[in-house]
Amino acid sequence: MSVSNPTLITFVIYIAVMVLIGLMAYRSTNNLSDYILGGRSLGSVVTALSAGASDMSGWLLMGLPGAIYMSGLSESWIAIGLIVGAYLNWLFVAGRLRVQTEHNGDALTLPDYFSSRFEDKSGLLRIISAVVILVFFTIYCASGIVAGARLFESTFGLSYETALWAGAAATIAYTFVGGFLAVSWTDTVQATLMIFALLLTPIILLLASGGVDTTFLAIEAQDPTNFDMLKNTTFIGVISLMGWGLGYFGQPHILARFMAADSVKSIAKARRISMTWMILCLGGTVAVGFFGIAYFAAHPEVAGPVTENPERVFIELAKILFNPWVAGVLLSAILAAVMSTLSCQLLVCSSALTEDFYKTFLRKSASQVELVWVGRVMVLLVALIAIGMAANPENRVLGLVSYAWAGFGAAFGPVVLISVIWKDMTRNGALAGILVGAITVIVWKHFELLGLYEIIPGFIFASLAIYIVSKLGAPTAGMLQRFAAAEADFRLNK
Repeated sequence: MSVSNPTLITFVIYIAVMVLIGLMAYRSTNNLSDYILGGRSLGSVVTALSAGASDMSGWLLMGLPGAIYMSGLSESWIAIGLIVGAYLNWLFVAGRLRVQTEHNGDALTLPDYFSSRFEDKSGLLRIISAVVILVFFTIYCASGIVAGARLFESTFGLSYETALWAGAAATIAYTFVGGFLAVSWTDTVQATLMIFALLLTPIILLLASGGVDTTFLAIEAQDPTNFDMLKNTTFIGVISLMGWGLGYFGQPHILARFMAADSVKSIAKARRISMTWMILCLGGTVAVGFFGIAYFAAHPEVAGPVTENPERVFIELAKILFNPWVAGVLLSAILAAVMSTLSCQLLVCSSALTEDFYKTFLRKSASQVELVWVGRVMVLLVALIAIGMAANPENRVLGLVSYAWAGFGAAFGPVVLISVIWKDMTRNGALAGILVGAITVIVWKHFELLGLYEIIPGFIFASLAIYIVSKLGAPTAGMLQRFAAAEADFRLNK
């Protein structure tokens, strides 16, 4: 690896800019609210793009194109399910969660919101939801670190162990220093870089493969079933892929963007921006994997790395099709996808440990400066644990993401969704929903029942548990009053 390597220089410049943004955010971080939620100051553009970038992790440019390359368009059901789920999340949850968290103790985290919304004096709801965050997000963080390691490994020829640390270092640095504002501002830059890469690469790939007709004929010659949306799948298989969309309702790193918006009025514009960005990005990543089938069939001499690991299809195409300077920018998009999601996840874990454990149970009188520094230390702690989990070179990005995504979607999705639309939900109902959702995912995944993605039974059983248990009790007058006030605020300002 030469110091004059244009790709390396591009990476260094990109990482330096991200760290600089972190230092700028440091100057605006004065208390725990600033560090965890940016002082609820995000405008519609930053809210939209940071929500998108924090959602689309390394799997967008590695896991999904790899799956499309291997199986054809039948894997695109994931993208369709995600688009539907994201839109419904923006439509039903985003604005309501923004006002509900404000009316319920100005909550900074999901456990904080659950505790205030359901008047949980015991702290049990806060503890269990914080534990769920820590367990599944540590797995999620590990997936991001694996994706970063794969990028550095294949781009610079580093060993997996060295690449592991190189890929995580920059993200840890700016998250540690700048907190939520650094994460949100860098997400906006990273979202722009990602959409540039995913619009440019398929176009150049088509041209390199001889145009649309030639490319499609080559894909068909390789395997006619590549065009079959139902190839090697069943009704349960399609439902499982579409079921990814259910996960949006429970992802703390995405929901935090809604909570941090400067007002409910920003949400509608943010929804339009975010959905446009998302559709273009997912369309681009499906095209990269699909057109890559034709390109590597025509150029088997360079197909070795992709044959060995299909998740490297975007990386190899960027290196082959573009000059090293442009390739450096495009490969930085993968780093952007990895860093944007990993930084959010580290911050949410830090928030849970700081706000929901340290401040609540250990140091209720802790100063804001102390809490911010505890938050920074927790970022380091979670990152080190995730790096340890990612140490196995056989890890696959999409597999790690799917498990963590299901865990959050089932444990928190029904609780968040129902809590913002149903006034009669109770504390015991919320507790039952979190426990049933999380346990169902773990058990279903372990036994691989019916071949059905674990998020679907988890979401259904958790929703039933919330309804049944809530019907056995009744919300307090205070809960009803705050819900009504928040709902009125939402309807007045949406």
